[in-house]
Amino acid sequence: MNTRPLDNRPARATDPALLPIFGADRGYSTEGDVLVNKTADGVDLNTIWSEVAAGLSLYNKERSAVASLLSYPTIAKADAVPQSIFDDSFQIASEFGEPEGIAASADALRLGYDFDDYDLVARFTWKFLRDATAEQVYSVVNRMVAADNKNVTTKILDRLFNPDERYNEDGVRVFGLWTGDDGITPPPYLGKAFPATESHYLTSESADLDSADIEDLIRKVNSKGYGRQAGTQLLILANPDESEQIQGWRAGEESRAGGPLAKHSFIPSASAPAYLQPENIVGQVAPGEYGGLPVAGSYGPAWLIESEFIPAGYVTVVATGGPNSERNPVAFRQHSNAAYQGLRMIPGRDQRYPLQDGFFSRGFGTGVRHRGAAAVLQVTTSTDYTAPSLRW
Repeated sequence: MNTRPLDNRPARATDPALLPIFGADRGYSTEGDVLVNKTADGVDLNTIWSEVAAGLSLYNKERSAVASLLSYPTIAKADAVPQSIFDDSFQIASEFGEPEGIAASADALRLGYDFDDYDLVARFTWKFLRDATAEQVYSVVNRMVAADNKNVTTKILDRLFNPDERYNEDGVRVFGLWTGDDGITPPPYLGKAFPATESHYLTSESADLDSADIEDLIRKVNSKGYGRQAGTQLLILANPDESEQIQGWRAGEESRAGGPLAKHSFIPSASAPAYLQPENIVGQVAPGEYGGLPVAGSYGPAWLIESEFIPAGYVTVVATGGPNSERNPVAFRQHSNAAYQGLRMIPGRDQRYPLQDGFFSRGFGTGVRHRGAAAVLQVTTSTDYTAPSLRW
């Protein structure tokens, strides 16, 4: 009987040594393949995504109160904006002639606005989402919104407080307020001419703020025609350190030791705590709130708003037309495509679970529109203004 060697025997499908390894062509199953669709307290992740998207839509309409009082939204890369407020005059009619026409403003200045993209990512792993509560997920989103709010407000304030000239992507000049050293002279207002050295960046030339400093800022803005029209309001924006000093000023008294006498008394707003006044207050007190911000009170024609966003050692007087008014000094440039405007939430790589690696993005830029509508002061003994480093 013929026999064949064992190593030459035909392969049989039932031989365990030769059975195919099923699943080898599919790779390894890992923890990353686990699909998490709810938080630990049973809230659907897609529901959270939808709620966050709806919340961002509302947030984009109601930007930071400080930012909205200083800025105006636009999609333009640059504008030709009149740099003074003035009124045209009628003429005595002539039987044989025609009156002069009103042409485009001769004092319009081409102003550019820069633009950059900013983003952060929320890296929610599936393990975090599996064990986290909905409140923990929302807390991360809230931090994203707070970071965006800080970034927007910081960039707007930096453009207001920083005199450095910049350029946008088209090479158009991006200005701050009047500097007196950029070759451009403020246009005259109601017959009053200004020197080529006119600057809206001042210093106190003293270690302490005094009433003359604020009065100078108000005068700078008013002299260019801002803050006098119906629907506009002068605001003093100050850090709590400077705000406390302003609230102690009384008309006819020294506003600092050995300093000038205050022309006005600080009058607390309608929302201030009860207080005693030696004499009756004449006129209307400032409202307790303006544009979503609490008003501490008034000094002369300006309302004092205290904000931690204003760096210590600096104060500004701004003529505002209200939240997002085109009369506000700073332009807040957004992308021309509406889909790229505001704070956007972009799904991560796994479209089924957009919260994982969800990106938060905003593109915007700034530039001063009305260079005479605000004035800034640094409290320092120096005569040279130095812009603050806005870092929080």
